[in-house]
Amino acid sequence: MRLLVDIGNTRAKVAVWDACGRQIELFEAESFDKELLDRVLRLYQAEAAIVSSTRNDAPRAVALLEAAGVKTWPLTATLPLPIGIDYRTPETLGRDRVAAAVGAMVRYPERNVLVVDLGTAMTLDLVTADGVFRGGAISLGYSNRLRALHEYTATLPLGEPLMGGEEPFSLQGHTTCEAIEWGVFHSILFEIEGYKARLEAEFADLCVIVTGGEAKYFEKQIKNAIFAEPNLVFCGLNRILEYNLAQHATTKK
Repeated sequence: MRLLVDIGNTRAKVAVWDACGRQIELFEAESFDKELLDRVLRLYQAEAAIVSSTRNDAPRAVALLEAAGVKTWPLTATLPLPIGIDYRTPETLGRDRVAAAVGAMVRYPERNVLVVDLGTAMTLDLVTADGVFRGGAISLGYSNRLRALHEYTATLPLGEPLMGGEEPFSLQGHTTCEAIEWGVFHSILFEIEGYKARLEAEFADLCVIVTGGEAKYFEKQIKNAIFAEPNLVFCGLNRILEYNLAQHATTKK
């Protein structure tokens, strides 16, 4: 078994995958610690692991795994990757963005792919058909946009995320709460659609993948998009781990 560790801004997840590329089980907690690792290792014997973290605590996670006898690779800017990186500051590139890009390349090989990840932040990243990550854009996520309006103004209420239906919401809110909720919803929708339209002018065969914890709110609204399974990042982490396991085996020979 392989352990794919994804430590995000709000949750730590450990996915157990087998050598055939299938997810067996998913564990979650507020942070990656010995208690979480022990829960996993009581049930599964792991041969290798990879750690991706947005919290800068990957070294601690790697140390815990190595102490438990699991050969572990941290996803860093220097780790060999099965994808090209066209980014001037790879050391600042989010590990989750790299993993999602590799996952998109695995799922849709030799395609131009726009990966839209809706979470704490919203990222829109381009992977081209030649297997290169070309960079992208980062902006505030859905819930955080609502929270920012409430916290950085004196009187605006805290809006709730809206679940988009088959029909679009009205563009004109008739209460302050409606104006906030519809305004924030459409700000994200129009941002994605505008980015997508600009790229389609250059890449006629563009494939759009939408993933992340807040993708569910937009599933009925974004046209001609594939709403990916939530393990797109894990798919990428598994491919990166496979790539490094192969290199490790070759080096040992």
